[in-house]
Amino acid sequence: MAGKNQDAEATAPEDGEKPAKKGLPIKLIAIAGGAVLLLGGGGFAAWTMLAGGGDHAEQAQAAPAAKPAVFFDVPDVLVNLSGANNERTQYLKVKVVLELSDAKLKEQLTPLMPRLMDMFQTYLRELRPTDLDGSAGLYRLKEELTRRVNASIAPNRVNAVLFKEIVVQ
Repeated sequence: MAGKNQDAEATAPEDGEKPAKKGLPIKLIAIAGGAVLLLGGGGFAAWTMLAGGGDHAEQAQAAPAAKPAVFFDVPDVLVNLSGANNERTQYLKVKVVLELSDAKLKEQLTPLMPRLMDMFQTYLRELRPTDLDGSAGLYRLKEELTRRVNASIAPNRVNAVLFKEIVVQ
């Protein structure tokens, strides 16, 4: 018993001293556990992508290749812009290309060209020079022309109306 008392006295804190901590603190254990989980999860994810990627590679090869866009030139359009009677007349010249999803649509649009030209002429003649100011004005013009072209050639659709040249004089 004397040995046990000596050990108890040796480890017993003296007045004013804090008792010595036994083992690792809980925070250190939690941090180490989190690091092990993070590294283990990252290693598992890497192994899954590298070793088990055969199925994904086969699916990627089976996916169809993207079709190249087809472009359809529209004849140049020259119109006078709408303005007040006392202002000088301003003209708008536009060269437009239609972006199509496939070449079959190009053949279908050729007989509809008079309808498209009429739509371009009637809409563009109503524009004022201020409607074409800045990039926002051109963006609105592009979106409106795309909407009107799609309405004219329904049920077919064009992807976009692209400007080759715009001149306001």
